[in-house]
Amino acid sequence: MHRIPERSLYPFKEKSLHYEHLIEVNKPINTLILTRKKLWRGLVLRATQPENFLVGLNDCIIREGKDGTLERKLNFSQTRILDRVIFTTLHSVRYEIEATNEHPGGSLTTSIEEPSEDYLFVRFNYLTTLTQVQDEDSAYYMELVKSAYQEADFDTIRRIRQLGEENLLG
Repeated sequence: MHRIPERSLYPFKEKSLHYEHLIEVNKPINTLILTRKKLWRGLVLRATQPENFLVGLNDCIIREGKDGTLERKLNFSQTRILDRVIFTTLHSVRYEIEATNEHPGGSLTTSIEEPSEDYLFVRFNYLTTLTQVQDEDSAYYMELVKSAYQEADFDTIRRIRQLGEENLLG
């Protein structure tokens, strides 16, 4: 399977929080089987219409880059997130988040995996500038961050499946 090589954008990778998990999209018992194309369209919608996926988003300004990427400014009540979105058609969407005073920055890559026909997964791979610290309070905080990532990702897949059920993914 084609994998996007890690970019050297974050040279402090050894000290960073790295977290990844896999979510099954299609199960043999599902009545709705999403195709790879429909799943891809859902992942693209997450990038191009974040208001439909991100709770608490007040507004978003999106500018298309010359190379087919997107530059986004996402405004939450007290937080502004700046990111760049890179698409690898029918394979992955990568978000490169700028570190600011309000956000630690990092990256998120969502990759479609298809071990067999109609059996789809999405791998969510996070790399943040949050430093892995071994004290109890920091470990607890890191587990909260991972839990929040995972819940947001499950919500993403639920939303994509809902859009598929409503025939809004083409």
